[in-house]
Amino acid sequence: MLLKGILNHVEKQKGFVYSSVEWSDEKDAIYVTLKVAAEEAGHAVRVLDRFHVMKKFNEKINLVRASEAKQLKEDGYEPVLKNARWALLKRPENLTDKQTVKLKELLQYNLRSVRAYLMREDFQRFWQYRSPAWAGKFLDQWCTRAMRSKMEPMKQMAKTLRSHRELLLNWFAAGGELSSGSVEGLNAKAKLAMKKAYGFKSYRTIEIALYHQLGKLPEPKSAHRFC
Repeated sequence: MLLKGILNHVEKQKGFVYSSVEWSDEKDAIYVTLKVAAEEAGHAVRVLDRFHVMKKFNEKINLVRASEAKQLKEDGYEPVLKNARWALLKRPENLTDKQTVKLKELLQYNLRSVRAYLMREDFQRFWQYRSPAWAGKFLDQWCTRAMRSKMEPMKQMAKTLRSHRELLLNWFAAGGELSSGSVEGLNAKAKLAMKKAYGFKSYRTIEIALYHQLGKLPEPKSAHRFC
C-alpha cells in the first residue's frame, strides 16, 4: 500500500515499521498498526507514548485555565489570564518572546492555572528515567500529589495515568524511542490536503496528494508566472 510505504520512508526511528495503514472515510482519519521489528524484540509492545500523554495534560490545563478565567471575570478581578492559553500550553523552549513575557507575568500569581502548569512541567521528569521501577515510583508519587491538588481536571489526569500505568511503563521497555507524533502529523497533513481541495472523490486521489506532500516530489512548472 502506498501510504504504508510513505510512512516507513518518513519515519526514521530504528526498529519500528508500519505494518498496516487503513483510511477511514467516516472519521476522516488514518489508522495505523505499528509493530516492533527490531531483532531484540520478538513481539509487539503496547505503549502509551509521550505525545498522547502530554496532549492530554494540555487539555486538562486548558480546562483549568478556562474555568479560572471565567471565575476571575465574574468576581471582577483583573483578567490576567487573557491571551495566556499558549503561554501555558507550549513548551518553554517553543514560546515566542511575547509568550515568554506573559508566562513570566503569570508565574507571579498564585493561580490554579499556574499550579496546573507547574504540575505538568514537574511530570516531564518522568520521561528522563531509565529504570521502569524508579519511573513507576515517581508516577505514583505524582498522582498522589495531583489527587490532593483540589483541581478536578488534574485529579482526572491522575486517575487516567493510574489506569494506564502498565502502558506508560512500557514506554521504557521500548527504549523511550517510540512516538506516534509522526502518525498524528500525517493525520494533520491528510486533513489539510483534503481541506485545500474541498474534499477528494476517490481514495486514489488522496494517496497521490499525500505522496507529493510528504515525499516533496518535484512538480511541473506552471505555464504562467505570477508577479
